[in-house]
This record gives sequence, structure tokens and C-alpha cells, in this order.
Amino acid sequence: MTGHIIRNFDELLGKVTNEVDKKVRRIALTLLEEAVKAADPRIAIRSHVKLSKDGETLKVAKAEFKLKKSNQVYVIGGGKAGGAMAEELEKLLGENISGGCVSILRGTSNMFKTKSVELRESSHPIPGNENVEATERILAIVDKATPKDIIMCLFSGGGSALFSLLPPSVKLGDFQEVVQQLLKRGATINELNAVRKHVSQVSGGRLAERLASKGCTVIVLVISDVVGDPLDVVAGGPTAPDTTTFKEAVEVLKRYSIWTEAPESVKQHLHSGLSGEVPETPKRGSKIFNHIHNFIIGSCRQACYAAHSKARELKLNSIVLSTMVEGEARQVGKVTAGIAKELAKYNSPIDRPAAMIIGGETTVTVRGEGKGGRNQELALSASKSIEGLSRIAIASMGTDGVDGPTDAAGAIVDGSTVTQARAKNMNVDEYLARNDSNTFFKSLGDCLIMTGPTGTNVNDIILIVAL
Repeated sequence: MTGHIIRNFDELLGKVTNEVDKKVRRIALTLLEEAVKAADPRIAIRSHVKLSKDGETLKVAKAEFKLKKSNQVYVIGGGKAGGAMAEELEKLLGENISGGCVSILRGTSNMFKTKSVELRESSHPIPGNENVEATERILAIVDKATPKDIIMCLFSGGGSALFSLLPPSVKLGDFQEVVQQLLKRGATINELNAVRKHVSQVSGGRLAERLASKGCTVIVLVISDVVGDPLDVVAGGPTAPDTTTFKEAVEVLKRYSIWTEAPESVKQHLHSGLSGEVPETPKRGSKIFNHIHNFIIGSCRQACYAAHSKARELKLNSIVLSTMVEGEARQVGKVTAGIAKELAKYNSPIDRPAAMIIGGETTVTVRGEGKGGRNQELALSASKSIEGLSRIAIASMGTDGVDGPTDAAGAIVDGSTVTQARAKNMNVDEYLARNDSNTFFKSLGDCLIMTGPTGTNVNDIILIVAL
């Protein structure tokens, strides 16, 4: 055990012979770890949720909720941070929790210990039968609630897949095909969730509809993985007013040339929504949200500023450039490299030693048959432009520890990355054309960042470090 969140921390430094370049890498990796630590759902729960000494008042941010012996407190939810959130909430509330169920990422349940709250493993980003079963179990808990009860909902990134239940008329295989196509063609999370919300019984405020019929108090704790933290997009917005429509969902499928060939059960459901046969998702102003209290307790911004604080502690000049970056990964990689070159050549926009921090989430339009992820593709694209530069590194990783369909969280590159590749007769452009960044970095052996699932998810972090 290294004690590092990045499991191969030492290996990523091992092949670097220049001590200054090794120091640059070490700093970049340290800042990434600091960002992930700040996104820890346990810290978010402890910071925002308090129980009074007499155990009669639950404080969430600036709001207060009375706890009585007649209250049943249930915990439900879905998302990659759900296990850690449930674990910490149990530590805080103890026997006040009557029961619950949270849908979490497959293969992560052994990371958490809960007694009252059942943790159900489900698949991501394509929902499967286990997702449906977990969601039905959660809804069974909702259905037994009374007006005296309190339901605490825990939602985080990945929740739109992990907490998923289709309308009866839509076949699971058909919906899986549509989601797969949207992911492959580079749809943004906002576009993807516009479709998901309109082919769902729980997303887009549909859970709020169900909860409204119970009359209970609903406290929603959200860890955001969406740029700008829109409540109606994070985890599919199950308890938030929806800002999208059936028309927009269809437009997304048309935009990515999916609509014409989309499976019939999905098309028919969306047609029914367009014609009014299926009601629109609930909008702002609806009375169903009167008993819903939504709180964002974690976000990419917090993670970025934690890295910023650590950089200053390490005596670097530091700036958070943005926490709202989006776009095609390889293009964002080029821009990031351009900023790095400006820093290397002109000591601008801040003086070296420097750390420049960026948060957000890019997308990849898959055109090749290779293996990779958005952070790896961003780093590969950036490596080409910083070839030959010394004392500088660029790193990009997903805070959830998973970058696309790979076992890597992201990658770190420097001025020697492409030089090493040339020595192996590897052409960066060819790997980019195949969307094969993972294969490229595996061949080099000192670029892939490996963490495994981190138990949180607040977007991606991109770093430029220069000494």
C-alpha cells in the first residue's frame, strides 16, 4: 500500500530521470489527489449535515428539520458517491434511520459499511436489469412512507443510470441501444439526460411526483458532476423541476442522426409525449416540489479550489482558470497545451512556479475502434503540442477514477511523452484517429493514472504545472 489515492503514484515518477521534471509530475499528481480528497462524500456530509445535541433537530446547511419519535427516516438514492454518503449519514443519524436503499456502482459495495441502508450494485453508464431491480426496491420504500416521515435522498454523478426505471412500453434493450449511440457520438451530459428524463419513471422530477403523493418531508443531498451544477441534470434530476421537454429529447436524437433508426419502443414513447398522451415532466412552479428540499453539498468547484489551496501551500503561484470547461476532448487538449506553452515561453498569465487548474467535463466523438476515455484523449492531444518542453506537465483525470471503458482515471504527460513514442515508432495522430489513447499510454508505461473507483464523482480535473 502506498497511501496514495493514485495507486501507481510512484511508478509514474520512476522512469523520469530529470529531477526537476520528476518534481513537476509529483506536484501535479499531489494536486489531483487533493482534489479527489476534497470531493470525498463523507466530508461533504459532515460539513453540511448536523444533528443537534438533543437529537431533535437535523440541520442541513442553513435549514432545520425537527425529528420526532413518530418520524420514520428513510434513506434512498443513486450515484457513484451514494455508498460513502449513506455510510457517513448512518454514522451521523444512527438509529434514527429506519431503513433504506441506495443504488451504487457495480464492484464498489465492499468499500462501504452500512447497517440500515441496503447498497445495491448496478451498472453504469448503460442501465441493466440490476438497475431496474434496485430502483424498484427504492420505490417500494417510498411507497410505504407517510406524511409524518422524512425521506433523505442521496444523489450524485452516475445516478441517471444507477437510478433508472423505464416506462412499461419501452424495452430495456432498446433504451440501452439509444444511450450507447449517444455516448459514442459525443453527446453532452445535458443532451444525454434530456433523453433519459423523457424515457423514465423516476428522472426529470418524476420521483418528486411520486413523493408528493406521500406528503412526507424530502431532504435531497446532491454531489454534482455536471458543469454549473444544474439540479435538473445531476443524476437525471429526479427531485428537481425539469427544464427540458419531449420535443428537445427528440431534437437531441435527430441532432446525432439517431432518430430515424432508433428502436421503435423508444420512438413510440417519445411520440406519445409529443402528442400529449404521456404527460410532460414536471416544471418549475408545480406544487409537487413544495415538500422537496434540494441541497448541493459537493461540486467540481470545491475540488478545484482544494487543489488551488494545496498548490499555494507548496509555494506555487496558482489560479483556477475555470470550473465550467466543456467541448471535444482533443480540442480542449490543444487549448490546454497552448496555455502551457504560453506559461513556458512567456511566464504568463502567472509567474512560474505555477499551477493552473481547470474543471469540467469534455466529450469524445468516437470515430475509431480504439480504446480510451475523454481524459486520456485530452492528454494525448496535449502531449503533441508540448513536445520538447521541460519543467512542465499536463494531467487530466476523472474524479470518479474511471475514464471511459478503461481501468484508468486519466493520464499525465510532459515534454518527453511524444519523444518516447517516436522512439517506439508510435504516431500520435494515428492513435488519435483511432480513439486509441489507452493503448498509446499503456505502451509507454508511465502516463496512465490508476485509482480504481474513488467513491465520488465531481467532473474532471485538468492541471498544468510548470517550474
